[in-house]
Amino acid sequence: MDKINIPTHVAIVLDGNGRWAKKRFMPRTYGHKNGADRVVDICLYAKECGVKYLSLYAFSTENWKRPDDEVNYLMKLVIKFINSKLDILMRENCKLNFIGDLDKLPPETKAICLKAMEDTRDNDAITLNIALNYGGRDELVHAFRQMLDEGVASKDLTEEMISSHLYTKDQPDPDLLIRPGGELRLSNFLIYQLAYAELYFTDTLWPDFDRACFDEALADFAKRNRRYGALS
Repeated sequence: MDKINIPTHVAIVLDGNGRWAKKRFMPRTYGHKNGADRVVDICLYAKECGVKYLSLYAFSTENWKRPDDEVNYLMKLVIKFINSKLDILMRENCKLNFIGDLDKLPPETKAICLKAMEDTRDNDAITLNIALNYGGRDELVHAFRQMLDEGVASKDLTEEMISSHLYTKDQPDPDLLIRPGGELRLSNFLIYQLAYAELYFTDTLWPDFDRACFDEALADFAKRNRRYGALS
């Protein structure tokens, strides 16, 4: 892959876990487990390709509406993921960053997320953003509340100021959004940051989304002409 055309920041909606499990006559939790197992491999491959930021949409503010047993499983899966994968992320110099309203997570889940961020904060090969209890509109409300609390006047409000109050502050906006699973929508993910991102959709379900699938997305991105509103 030509490193010149590699996106700096890739965002992925982790979609299709439940359908993947259903096709195998297994419970949805089986799909979530296999989806979680896919995360580190794609992260390490993205790093190998030259991607510096990888943002994954794991659990939205709307996902609390799912059955309690599924939600509880997902919260415990986060803990299991960190306990089992933190060593390899440290070894590979990966920074782990959780974005979203973490205060509403179960205390044990929140605590281990914060510790993982602290443990990996000096790593700089790639930043892995995992969105938990995240919603794009909720993020904007949170940002504007912060600015109001800081006494920011409307005349002083700028795009840069808004960006500096988002969960992804100090990071470049995504260049490429990948959505596995066949759906053609953003689902409230990084809606401010994705203003100029290239969008790539595939029918492949997330647990099946391997390195070859990632290569296909990067190859498609490399052919795009990003004009940012200009003519060429």
